[in-house]
Amino acid sequence: MEGQQEKHKQHWHDRYYKKLLLIPLVLIVFSFIYMGIFYSQHDDFFLKDISLKGGTSATVYASVDISALKEALVQEFGEVNVREVSDLITGEQIAVTIETTAEVEETKIFLEDYLGYELGDENSSFEFTGSSLSESFYRQLLIAILVSFIFMAIVVFIIFRNFVPSAAVVLAAFADILMTLVTLNLLGVKMSSAGIISLLMLIGYSVDTDILLTNRVLKRHEGSINERLSGALKTGLTMTLTSIVAVGVAFLVVKSFSVTLTQIFTVLLIGLFFDIFNTWITNASILKWYIKSKENRR
Repeated sequence: MEGQQEKHKQHWHDRYYKKLLLIPLVLIVFSFIYMGIFYSQHDDFFLKDISLKGGTSATVYASVDISALKEALVQEFGEVNVREVSDLITGEQIAVTIETTAEVEETKIFLEDYLGYELGDENSSFEFTGSSLSESFYRQLLIAILVSFIFMAIVVFIIFRNFVPSAAVVLAAFADILMTLVTLNLLGVKMSSAGIISLLMLIGYSVDTDILLTNRVLKRHEGSINERLSGALKTGLTMTLTSIVAVGVAFLVVKSFSVTLTQIFTVLLIGLFFDIFNTWITNASILKWYIKSKENRR
């Protein structure tokens, strides 16, 4: 009885692995269509915050009604970001961070009128980033992602020296980035420079599990394909789930006091969940199809 159950488990993936590829195919097609529509509406592939568009970032060390302040700022400046900064231990508000597209002096005057007192170095800080500088920095970050992705693809092709398995690794990594960006856009998250940098980190996370899978399946010959896939799955899921737990805990710790780290961990969490899907459905199914096709040709 146990032998029959084990045989059934082994053959489940043999029956459905090609059909499983329809799921990532549909998601990738949807992602491309959505990103095309999004680009036509926003002239970019994601929403950018002040750090990538240019403007003023102000931090006021005081307890303020966030909702009322944001409403007043929106009426005055239009597009703004207002975030609460809390004490890590007590959870009490210790400051508020405001981002506007206006100049420093204009933002400062408004805040002084709203708060009813003068702002100086002892109770606030202001930082201005010009639009040209932000645009230049943004382009450099995008070039860095593109270059890193290209070099990653070259290294993968050198390691495996086989088009289909190498292309599957690159496709899975690309799908992780694409689906993560679509999710962030659907959630209305405005990307900062930290968010783009976290995409670079995500490329490393994605390729790690894909190389593990491809190496186990192609370069090891003991056991059947299903047994090699199962062994890689156990190791890979342990790696990814450990990372998810670590990043999740870090996200909960920093979300009250660091906007930058919060965005980094948000991008990584979303990307790691998609990595599980794209590695163990997309890449695994392509590899199995490739190996079985080679065996059938012999």
